Amino acid sequence: MRRMLMTLMCTLLLAGGVRANNIDLATVPGRATVQLTIYNSEDLTLVRETRRMSFKRGPNVLQFSWANTLIDPSSVELRFLERGAELEILDTTYPHDRPQMLYWNVVSEFAGEATVEITYFTSGIRWSADYICIAEADEAQMSFESFVRVHNNSGEEYENAQVRLVVGTINLVEQIAQLARIPAGEVPQLEGQRLQELRSRSMGKMVDRYEMEAAADAAPGAAAPKTIVKEGLSEYFIYTIEGTETIPNGWSKRLRSFAAPEAPVRIQYRYRPQEYGDRLVRMYLLTNDEASGMGTTPLPDGTVRLFRRNGRDGLSYLATQRVNYIAIGDKIELNLGEDPSVIFELIKLRAYRDNIWMKMQGVDVFRRVGDGALDVEARASVVGWDEHQVFTQRIRNYSSKDIEVEIRRSYDGDVTFRAPFAATNHDYRTVQYETSIEAGGRVDLLHDVTTRQGRNARQNRVTIERGEAERVSRRGVIRRAPVAPQTAART
Repeated sequence: MRRMLMTLMCTLLLAGGVRANNIDLATVPGRATVQLTIYNSEDLTLVRETRRMSFKRGPNVLQFSWANTLIDPSSVELRFLERGAELEILDTTYPHDRPQMLYWNVVSEFAGEATVEITYFTSGIRWSADYICIAEADEAQMSFESFVRVHNNSGEEYENAQVRLVVGTINLVEQIAQLARIPAGEVPQLEGQRLQELRSRSMGKMVDRYEMEAAADAAPGAAAPKTIVKEGLSEYFIYTIEGTETIPNGWSKRLRSFAAPEAPVRIQYRYRPQEYGDRLVRMYLLTNDEASGMGTTPLPDGTVRLFRRNGRDGLSYLATQRVNYIAIGDKIELNLGEDPSVIFELIKLRAYRDNIWMKMQGVDVFRRVGDGALDVEARASVVGWDEHQVFTQRIRNYSSKDIEVEIRRSYDGDVTFRAPFAATNHDYRTVQYETSIEAGGRVDLLHDVTTRQGRNARQNRVTIERGEAERVSRRGVIRRAPVAPQTAART
């Protein structure tokens, strides 16, 4: 180990506190096994290592040091995996003259060997995911490959370590990197409740609960690619990398997670201004499920690099996109940007106002009139009206394939959306509707939007009505049958 001195010494304590018969440090055994469980959400790694130790009958001292590392000193624990009934930890001492070090005073009822386990938290080790997607020339399916990369900046080198990667979010009382910088002499002074909560929520919940055996040995013969075993827990998923890996400090290592060679793809065009800006974008949609060949585990946050086969034994680059955690059964949505072969236009055909309410100055009287001329005194003021706008959503498809388009438009205020086609409320202020356009074809989605203003407004939401919208000809507007004008007074 390069940057961290970790020694375990067994020493017989004589009367009067004098140490004798020290074991030569050169004979102290190294790690027998080491396991890393990496939690990205809190920059947290649980380290579990075992060593085969020789004990003498009577008092023994075990020394543990974490110099130049990011180990959390409050999380260090010692456990006896063998002959635990004959070994007892009397106390843990943090010497004031030796920072980043502790001693365990152990009493042994036998002279011989036993395996011990040391567990602790450290920060500085993280992992990331990345994906390579290659769509076929016809864009009906794609290959989807997943990789994980482990980054070690903890200050310690871990040799032949079993690596487990946790997908999910955890919550701790403290940040491990902050705890790691607490002077050793101050560790016993941490508030008892805070320390106990940290240990109970961390060690008890993670060490005991996530007990796992090492992955099966690789098949004999030629070295096979590393695989990752996925195990579902109630709150997280753990990816266990097959075999062991040496992860030097300051290094990164990339490993394959899984491959789906023929995942089916659906293409959809979307207009969602809040998500993609004011433009129509082209999407690849996949589903993270077993039927699509994607397996039975969620996908962690990562970067997707997307390509397409060009039919000439080459690849065309399409996009790079960051994706968030994708649960089992959720869609994988890949944004390819705008398609120049599809023209998307919103055209306003007409705008007018009606259902106007007037208030007369000096008297509390309101008049409501229709589209005709207003015969009111100059002192009257408008306090309510309905504003009508007639639009057509024009989409022209110049590509060689039929396309599907989904549109979402949001409106503020008390609004009625009227159209002859099917539409739904995505939320209280957003209308969603879909259409399909043949290759080389065009559609016009005629609709009108009525917004009630002033005293006419009753609620802040969009109401959808199914019916014919106004139509426009070269001679003007052909309207629906008008509603007879009404006049009313309110006091």
